[in-house]
Amino acid sequence: MSQSNELIADDFPRSGRLIGVDFGTVRIGISVCDPMWILASPLEIRAVGGKESDAAYFQSLIRREQAVGLIVGLPIHCDGGESEKSREARAFAVWLTDVTSLPVRLFDERFTSSVAQQRIRETGKKGKHNRDRNLDAVAAQVLLESFMEAIRYGGGQTPGQMTTAPATGDASLE
Repeated sequence: MSQSNELIADDFPRSGRLIGVDFGTVRIGISVCDPMWILASPLEIRAVGGKESDAAYFQSLIRREQAVGLIVGLPIHCDGGESEKSREARAFAVWLTDVTSLPVRLFDERFTSSVAQQRIRETGKKGKHNRDRNLDAVAAQVLLESFMEAIRYGGGQTPGQMTTAPATGDASLE
């Protein structure tokens, strides 16, 4: 990995390419940012396969994009509570840490899909199929942008939760 990987206090890199992951049980949206954490872009959508093929995919993605860390969206209810989807995302983040050996942060993904839908509508893409096809990758982009903004304005604190944090669903995600 050629990018700088100076670490923040919790061993999360301060620079280098990050991968944003909008986890789902059918599709996974993927986004990536530049090494200086200025711009995030939707990258692709991965249809969920088996554990082995998904592990090979993420290992290849990490090498191809020269990533230094991953941000996984954590679905949280508006009242801060967690759900079965939250538990699935947490388990996925732990698995992702194991298969990539990279640091993974869970980050509140509230409203990322609605912002993504609005962005897609604004681009003028016609047809529900085209909008749906891009939604997960654009949601991953919104997630990654939100994480980078939280870093910028958070006084050097790393937002989100490490994968070892207990499930609380409180404001500590932001």
